Amino acid sequence: MVVSSNGITISRLRNGTILHRFPSALPNGSKKGLSGPASSYSILDCIFHEPDETYYIVDMICWRGYSLYDCTAEFRFFWVNSKLTETSAGDPPSTYHRYRFSVVPMYESTLEGLQAAYSGSTPYVKDGLLFYNKHAHFQAGITPLTLVWKDNTCSQYLIDTDSEGQVPTEQHVVLELQEDGKLVTSDDPPIAFGSLDNEFIQKSNLRPGNLLRFSVRDESVKLVDGKMEIGQLQLAGKLNRSRTFADSHSKVLFQYAARHAPLRIEDLVAAVQSNSMEIESTDVEMQVIQG
Repeated sequence: MVVSSNGITISRLRNGTILHRFPSALPNGSKKGLSGPASSYSILDCIFHEPDETYYIVDMICWRGYSLYDCTAEFRFFWVNSKLTETSAGDPPSTYHRYRFSVVPMYESTLEGLQAAYSGSTPYVKDGLLFYNKHAHFQAGITPLTLVWKDNTCSQYLIDTDSEGQVPTEQHVVLELQEDGKLVTSDDPPIAFGSLDNEFIQKSNLRPGNLLRFSVRDESVKLVDGKMEIGQLQLAGKLNRSRTFADSHSKVLFQYAARHAPLRIEDLVAAVQSNSMEIESTDVEMQVIQG
């Protein structure tokens, strides 16, 4: 999240840690750019791309104190493009503008848009396609109205890797330990994939809220009514504090599918070409994202 207010711009990682504190050409983002009420602020959802020192804007949450939480995705994307051009935030870095801001490419979810997003070039390394429901309001966390899709062509990170950047032989999942010993996902409500007994928790010096990594054997996984059931979890270690959330059920399921029967780009093309999808595609927009 990037927030510009009171003559300074601050960006924070997902765990709340400050990434950068800098002057920018965003509204009230630097001492030079102070304008309007001192309480006026802007909030952008961005990905920082270090090679070109650019913040790529994924979404706009607030602009000059005007909240966009209750605005549709279609309207928010319109404002991202139109309001950014009213500032010099897209200009190269300068004394009062440390980092450049740019909007990620956005396309209609038509066959042409899908092809452009999938095969078109970007100034960063792609990490999948992000699908938005046009009429959806902004919602933090997990929502079926915003979905990410990846394959080996449009993402280097289709399958999660270990600390050494290698794909483990078994799927790994990150779950949160609750007070009753259950191991749950980050969903609301959370989904339990297993549990630990009190004796093991005490011997391992674990506490509620700890994020734990587990390996999953393929033979222990069952798919029941679109949900995963894991018969056996093997503890692989405790995560450090830089990670703030457990995996969601959809991520665990996506990673399992990516290893065994991934959804292919041909499947998306076929869906777009179908009559029902042609009608629904008017309610969807797509972004090309990067990691």
